[in-house]
Amino acid sequence: MTEHLAKLAPTTPARWARRFADVGSEHEVASLLSEVAKDYGLAGYLLINVPSSTSTEISAHVLMTTWPAEMLKDYDRDGLILGSPVIHRLRRSTNPFAYEADSTNSSRPDGKAQLAIRLFGRYGMPRGAYFPAHNPLGRRGALSFGGDRAALTHMEMAELNGIANLAFTKVTDFRPDDRVAASLSRREVECLSWASAGKTSVEISGILGLSEYTVNHYLNRATRKLDAVNRVQAVVKAIRAGLLN
Repeated sequence: MTEHLAKLAPTTPARWARRFADVGSEHEVASLLSEVAKDYGLAGYLLINVPSSTSTEISAHVLMTTWPAEMLKDYDRDGLILGSPVIHRLRRSTNPFAYEADSTNSSRPDGKAQLAIRLFGRYGMPRGAYFPAHNPLGRRGALSFGGDRAALTHMEMAELNGIANLAFTKVTDFRPDDRVAASLSRREVECLSWASAGKTSVEISGILGLSEYTVNHYLNRATRKLDAVNRVQAVVKAIRAGLLN
C-alpha cells in the first residue's frame, strides 16, 4: 500500500506516506493532517471537494477541517465563495499555488476584498497555499493550509502537494457515496448541479433546453441512484461525494 501511495504522490516524505498508508478511518486522517499542519508551522487546514460554479457556500463541500466553525459560518454568511479568486482558480487549474489574503483578494470582482482579508486575518491565516487533489476515480478536491508563518518554500510546496493527494484519496475511499459517481449520467449531474443552486425544474428546463418532464426524470433517477429520499437529500449526497465539481 505504501508503494501504491508513493506512486500517487512521489514527492511526499516517506514518513508521511507510510502513516497515510496505515490510517484506518477519517478521524485518523484528520488527526494526521493536524500533525502535518503543526509540523510545517501552519495554523490549520481545509480539505474540500472543489465547489461547482453554481455553489453558494463552502461548508457543503468540506470533507474535514480545523477551521473554526465560526470562520466557516462567517465565510458563508458573507457569500465569499461567489467571488473567490481561489475557488475560481481551483476549478480551472491542477497546479498548487500560494495565497496572501491581501494580494489574492484584491482581485475579487464582488467588492468583498476587505471582508475576506479581515476574516483570514482574524483567524490567524493571512497566508498559505492551496493544493488541488484527485483520487484514482477522477474526483477533484483541494487541501489548503494557512497560517502566519513566512511563505512556504518550493520544497515544502512539493511535499504538501503530495500529502494533499494522499489525504483526499484516503477520505474519498472511506466514503461509499463517492463510488456512485460513475453511475450518474452527465445530464443527471447537470440537473443536480442547478438544483443545488436553488433552481426549479422549470428554470432548469430553460437553462438546459429540456422539457420540464425530462428534467424531473433526470432528477428522480439521480435521487434513486443516490439512495436519497428527496431532491434536497440527493443534492447533499452528491455534494459530499464530489459529484458536482
